[in-house]
Amino acid sequence: MHRHIIHIHISAFSIAVARVFRPELRERPVAVAPARSERALILSASLEAQKEGVFKGMPLSKAKKSCPALLVLPPDPGLTKEACRTLARVAAQYTPLWEPARPGHVYLDVTGTERLWGRAKDTACRLKKEIKDRMSLPGTVGVAGNKMVSNIASRIIPSSGVMDVDPGREGPFMAPLKVGVVPGIGRFRKKVLLEELSIIRVRELAALDMGSLKLVFGRQAFIIHQRALGIDPTPVCPAPEKPMVKEEVTLAQDENDDQKLLGTLYGLVEKCAFRMRKRALFPAKAGLLIRHSDQMEIRRQVKLSLSSFWDFDLYGPLEALFLNACDRRVRVRFIRIRFWDFSYSSAQLSLFHAPSPALEKRSMVIQALDRIRERHGEGVIKYGRAA
Repeated sequence: MHRHIIHIHISAFSIAVARVFRPELRERPVAVAPARSERALILSASLEAQKEGVFKGMPLSKAKKSCPALLVLPPDPGLTKEACRTLARVAAQYTPLWEPARPGHVYLDVTGTERLWGRAKDTACRLKKEIKDRMSLPGTVGVAGNKMVSNIASRIIPSSGVMDVDPGREGPFMAPLKVGVVPGIGRFRKKVLLEELSIIRVRELAALDMGSLKLVFGRQAFIIHQRALGIDPTPVCPAPEKPMVKEEVTLAQDENDDQKLLGTLYGLVEKCAFRMRKRALFPAKAGLLIRHSDQMEIRRQVKLSLSSFWDFDLYGPLEALFLNACDRRVRVRFIRIRFWDFSYSSAQLSLFHAPSPALEKRSMVIQALDRIRERHGEGVIKYGRAA
């Protein structure tokens, strides 16, 4: 049986939501960026702003020079989150298999729902109309046999509409497109393909032998070849309901001093640990994202050998993760850490293993600090290395 995957694409979602409540923003160049920050980066840009050369990740000062008429909005996480919830409720009416990729982007697996909603393309048209009627949000919709092709189909439509790629036609659909649409081909590899192999179109990439692909993509060569043929076996995975605790920081100045960066990292761990202790959550996994000043991102994650919510237990694995990931000479601009896969505390006390006096003393000190934070705020006290 052929799969039928729908991808909803609402471009510049936060801006589209803001325009619903502020009609004066429509058809004008708009961008979202943090307020009162000299080094702010563009988080989202409307189509009108993109036509003026503004793009996501661009420094705000440069964006204003490129587009003097640019209207800058501060991020509104609350409004965006509520709009995401509404979009999710609309999607959930059509299938239990729906996956929010990021704000304004949702995958739906409607395989086997023909008796309820008709053909997949008819379902997509109905879904698009309901989003427009209920949320006043424009968008494009792609329909295909897999997630990757449905996503690409939703992005290459010039105006609001629905693009349907017939089952078995994914390869021919991909063939005339430029190689930049294939996931996993960044600016660097795209440049290598053009300059070294004179490859511009996906069909030329699909025709390469595996040896040539390995020279460019290494271990990812087979996956890239499959994607160039329009093959993507990735399932639509419903969003996990398990909680996640995360903290992030954009540095006031790009930095490559390990000691300063590790101090910042410890401050993030300290904040996360405090929040997890308040909720009695014991994480089993931790993750790290580092963004350099050239916008290159490095992601790492680790399974924690010790389930704990104490700062001194969590910092070690994150420090090792950081030192492993941060091996470039380029300065760091942004750090994010997260903890997930939680278990909950038990009221049952151990009968055989008493904590060592040193650990018990450190735990008591941290608990005393927590009481101060709860009374006067999280930032009122911190360790010297995180100051």
